Amino acid sequence: MILFSSVIVVSYLFSIISNFLRIPSVLLLLAAGIVLREISNANGWRLPIPEHTVEYFGAIGLVMIVLEAGLDLKLGRDKIKLISQSFFSAFFILILSITAVTAALYYLLHQPVRDCIVYAIPLSIMSSSIVIPSLHHLTANKKEFLVYEASFSDIIGIILFNYFTAREIFTVHAISTFFLNIIIAIVLSVFFSALLFIILTKSRFNVKFFLVFALLIILYEGGKLMNLPSLLIILCFGLLMNNWNLIKFPKLQGLFSEEKAAEATRLLHSLTAESSFLVRTFFFLLFGYSINIHAIFASNIMVVGSITVGILLVTRFLYLRYFLKESVYPEVFFIPRGLITVLLFYKIPASYHPEKLQGGILFFVVIVTGLIMMMGMIFYRKRETDIVVDELVEN
Repeated sequence: MILFSSVIVVSYLFSIISNFLRIPSVLLLLAAGIVLREISNANGWRLPIPEHTVEYFGAIGLVMIVLEAGLDLKLGRDKIKLISQSFFSAFFILILSITAVTAALYYLLHQPVRDCIVYAIPLSIMSSSIVIPSLHHLTANKKEFLVYEASFSDIIGIILFNYFTAREIFTVHAISTFFLNIIIAIVLSVFFSALLFIILTKSRFNVKFFLVFALLIILYEGGKLMNLPSLLIILCFGLLMNNWNLIKFPKLQGLFSEEKAAEATRLLHSLTAESSFLVRTFFFLLFGYSINIHAIFASNIMVVGSITVGILLVTRFLYLRYFLKESVYPEVFFIPRGLITVLLFYKIPASYHPEKLQGGILFFVVIVTGLIMMMGMIFYRKRETDIVVDELVEN
């Protein structure tokens, strides 16, 4: 119990340090896990960590983080351009990254193309679990863009991963099923989001928020079993809770008290932030503990990992600079790979021989992309025009 509580206290201190030094707290947790592993190995200690613990924490953390992102985002006509830009940015950067990383892995690992695609997808997904908690020092517009982009990258990446790990991919049945699943997920998102909203606003029981969390996790895991992009349900629910006032149907508006809805949203946001902090703490600490830091320095790991990171950075820069034509700094440095990358890597079916993509490559990419984002945050300074925009937004 003392150890468990101490981990939470240390994670909280890491969050404070992160605000001052602009070092992502998850990197500090990873470093703490690596140091803990080295200390335990040096002293011959064996920590009894059950198998798949990291994966379970990751699944719960993903639900919490996407829900937190939805609760942070405001919708409106003035947001249409921002949402479309972030969606297309997430989509095209992901597709270009997957294509380039697949080509590199095919050339370097000499594996079948489809295997390389399955390896490349997790490595190409931007990590919302690292991006979203690290945006405190950015302007409001940059923060919203990156939150939307990271959330879309997670969802699109999971959809593509499920598609390419299916038995059939280049058939009419497979393609039609793929698009049908997306439509089903959208319909279910609207239905279950409304149902959960009613539970929160109409229930008279005091214990209801963790009931909603439990239902969201059931929906997420159930959707995965049916190969549905179930993260859409989580994101839609968060967006509905934070933007319920946009509903223009008088009959629906009459069902909910404005005060109760606002109070429920406020409490849900607070509980989600606290829960995601807790889950994220143990996920990244345990993931850091699982990293064999000595394997990362093997020459083949460093070559493949460096080429992969270079591809991710160049691809992002080219799209932001020549297609989006907006400010690329510090957005170009936000290429972290984290929770979703690790989760999908563990989910690669045995038929694709995931051991051929050595775990050291995964660890190398996660650590180096996190360090690149850290450097971008450290050297970023708001311009005077950005500060004026922030003040207007706050007012």
